[in-house]
Amino acid sequence: MRFLLLLLLATPALAAPHSGMPQIRTGPELSDIALFAMAALGVFIVRRALRKRFLKRPPKD
Repeated sequence: MRFLLLLLLATPALAAPHSGMPQIRTGPELSDIALFAMAALGVFIVRRALRKRFLKRPPKD
């Protein structure tokens, strides 16, 4: 998990330099795919944590 956080922090340093000329988009960029993957991973982790939390707690009357 720590490795993923370090990788996330280092991502801007690995980006290609900008030439100043706009480019025609032909599809999703790598950053769009990475953002979607991180959001999906976040939802998965939160749902798993909430399931564990509510399974431990006895139901209220």
